[in-house]
Amino acid sequence: MAPITSAYGIAGSVPFLDVDISVDNKWFLDPRAIRLHERSDPFAAKANECTRTFFEEVLDCVVRGDTRYGLWLLRQFPEPWETRLGLAKSGFSGHGGAEEVGSWIWRALNENLRAFIVLGIFREIEELPLFIEGIDRDITSDITTRIVFDALAEFTSYVMDEYPEFTSGGHRVETFYCQAWDSSRRSWVVKAFELPVAAGKPLLLVPRDWARRTLLMSASRYYETKVLGYAQLERAVPLSTGKLLKTPKDQLRTVPGLGRGRVTNLEVTRRAHENNSDLIAEFKQFVDMKWMPSGGEQRIA
Repeated sequence: MAPITSAYGIAGSVPFLDVDISVDNKWFLDPRAIRLHERSDPFAAKANECTRTFFEEVLDCVVRGDTRYGLWLLRQFPEPWETRLGLAKSGFSGHGGAEEVGSWIWRALNENLRAFIVLGIFREIEELPLFIEGIDRDITSDITTRIVFDALAEFTSYVMDEYPEFTSGGHRVETFYCQAWDSSRRSWVVKAFELPVAAGKPLLLVPRDWARRTLLMSASRYYETKVLGYAQLERAVPLSTGKLLKTPKDQLRTVPGLGRGRVTNLEVTRRAHENNSDLIAEFKQFVDMKWMPSGGEQRIA
């Protein structure tokens, strides 16, 4: 094990995720966690601008029917190993590469989620894992890392200024040319970044509270809370007391059409919207209220 602090001889609490520099670590960048830091963290504000403008461009392509440019935007995700986050076996390399993953997302946006996009109820990148099979914490983390690479690089530069250990004692910093999303140009660019070299490879530091073991907005959490909760209301029987008799969730899981999965998430969300209930918005409110920063891992309800 070679945590960053040990490799660089840094003592005390640090603002970055102290991961092992030599292997992939089972931590994942969570776009919802980043969004929740926007008011207090200028790096989060920059990262959120990147994810917002990127996803707006993709959704605009869906609405315009611009398949060529939409696919191009979604296929620019080389494995972001600079952070040392994620799982190599289940990242892009484990799913046929960035091009295949980009095609999954584009197909789902056009075939399954287009109505939500047109209606304006599907509009943030952290919503992808709720409905698209195969897009879970690893892929979400990889995509988010690449989109917010510029913000992570700025954070890394800030940390290097605060901790001289990164440039002393034989440690070095080099210039690396990496792909990043330019929110002002709304396009992918290749930029020069000054990054520390750790174990012979560039190191991109991650703010401690941006990463999690699980996603705040995971498909399973959405299913257990809002999807099954709405299904209970659909089947509830009014009692003479004014209360509702609800079917227990463990029974609902066995009902055809209500089994765990993205198909159920999509269909129940669609039914709810037809009855003027926005389950996605309700889920975000639920997640945000439950969220508590605690040094890299938040409490999950």
